[in-house]
Amino acid sequence: MDLTDINQLWVADITYIRLSSEFVYLAVILDAYSRRVIGWELGRTLAAELALGALRQALKGRSFEPGLVHHSDRGVQYASGDYTKLLRDHKIRISMSRRGNPYDNAQAESFMKTLKYEEVYRSDYRDQREARSGIGHFLEKVYNQKRLHSALSYVPPAEFECKLVKTKLDEASA
Repeated sequence: MDLTDINQLWVADITYIRLSSEFVYLAVILDAYSRRVIGWELGRTLAAELALGALRQALKGRSFEPGLVHHSDRGVQYASGDYTKLLRDHKIRISMSRRGNPYDNAQAESFMKTLKYEEVYRSDYRDQREARSGIGHFLEKVYNQKRLHSALSYVPPAEFECKLVKTKLDEASA
């Protein structure tokens, strides 16, 4: 896809986070154009409800036109009846990686690498509550609000989106 705006393509992925005595799982949805984290959920299992939580957050926080594409790997969470129904109910097109080709979801995979190197590997979470707090802070306050992206002219995703909206308003009033 040749992206020209936000809410044209959302990418989704799931990763594991090691705690002191167990693993938890993080589902994330990014807007591919702005690279902003628009939905996330942390849980103890890989059940579809994990991915659904991230999707519900993204749907609640974004306005979009029919035809938005949601891309993910071929995980059972993303292929579940509840997940695909929620996408279809919102007229979101479903896209999944080709079998055995992780490069199809490279943007989401790259984000997970960034998350792990800049937050997870630097932390020693004792429990899920601590992980939720630390990861939530990183996603909402650091990654979305402060982390600079070369692909966004070295501004954070939230600022990039604000500038995009302002440009559109200026063009509409001209």
